[in-house]
Amino acid sequence: MAKSSAPTKGAEVTLKDVADREFVLTCVLDASRERVWEAWTRPEQVSRWLLGPEGWTMPVCEIDLRPGGSWRYGWSGPDGATMEMRGKFQVVEAPERLITTESWGKGWPETVNTLLFTEDQGRTTITCRILYASSKAREEALARGMEQSLAASLQRLASHLQAPAP
Repeated sequence: MAKSSAPTKGAEVTLKDVADREFVLTCVLDASRERVWEAWTRPEQVSRWLLGPEGWTMPVCEIDLRPGGSWRYGWSGPDGATMEMRGKFQVVEAPERLITTESWGKGWPETVNTLLFTEDQGRTTITCRILYASSKAREEALARGMEQSLAASLQRLASHLQAPAP
C-alpha cells in the first residue's frame, strides 16, 4: 500500500506501509508549523476538524498537553452512535514532536503514534508513524475505515487552517 490522495486546497495526504505492524501518514498543509501545532493540540480547535466521517461531532475533547498527561476524544454520529478514544502523551516537544499512546477501548490494542511537524517555506509536513501491537490489529484498523476517516479529518484540518487564526 502506497496511497496518496490528490492535493486539495492546501492539503496533500499520503499513507504508506513501512512494516507489517506500522504505517506512516504524511500530510502537507499550507500553514506555519506553530499554527498546525496549535490546531493539533488545542481542544477548541481539535474538536472542529478531527471528526471522521461526515455528520459526526466531537462533544468530548480533553487534552492535558505534557509528558504523562492524558487526552480523550468522544464522538457522536448522526445515527446516535458514539465512539471514544484516549491515550497518554509520552513526549511533548512544541512545536516539533509528539509521541502518544492511543486506545479505542476494549478489544482494540494500544498504538504508539510518533508525530513530527516540519516547516519549509510556510508549508508544514506532519509525519505520523503509527505502530500497532500486531499486523492483524493494523489490518483491522484499515478494514474499519481508519484511512478514510483520517483523510476526511485532515482535509477538514486544511480548511480549518485556511480560516483566519482564532
